[in-house]
Amino acid sequence: MSLINTQVKPFKATAFHNGKFVPVSDESIKGKWSVVVFYPADFTFVCPTELEDLGEHYEMLQKLGVEVYGVSTDTHFSHKAWHDTSDKIGKLRYAFLGDQMHALSNAFGVLREGVGLADRATFVIDPDGVIQIMEITCEGVGRNANELVRKIRAAQYVRAHPGEVCPAAWEEGAETLAPSLDLVGKI
Repeated sequence: MSLINTQVKPFKATAFHNGKFVPVSDESIKGKWSVVVFYPADFTFVCPTELEDLGEHYEMLQKLGVEVYGVSTDTHFSHKAWHDTSDKIGKLRYAFLGDQMHALSNAFGVLREGVGLADRATFVIDPDGVIQIMEITCEGVGRNANELVRKIRAAQYVRAHPGEVCPAAWEEGAETLAPSLDLVGKI
């Protein structure tokens, strides 16, 4: 079942962020664009590569008004230990939420039944708390932060320009479309 255009369900979690344990909830993400990035587990293989890639785009995302939240079914204590022991993870500045009770993974529909791990999934949430983009991939395929940034820019453009849509491979500054009866069969 798609979660596109649905409101994020209420949640409360503890995150490891900037050397501290902090509370994060559905209310924390409202009022700004948010990216919630689920990954299977700390201390693994593909996860640190894609989380580092996302970290390399974090400053750009911040300039776009986007906050990033990493989530796995590990605890916030495990997130701290990973930050303390991994060069790649230790340099990341976005929050890592613990989901050991699987509340977030279940709410977003990404918990692998019988395994206790989250799928590799990304959700882009608008300032109203509505999911605009979702992507779920198999465990062995890492995500690309460049493509995520492109999609966020497109979602922000569409929100700011009602009546316009972004065609395939749209990049900021490129031509958009204004759907109408005149375009049917002409694209």
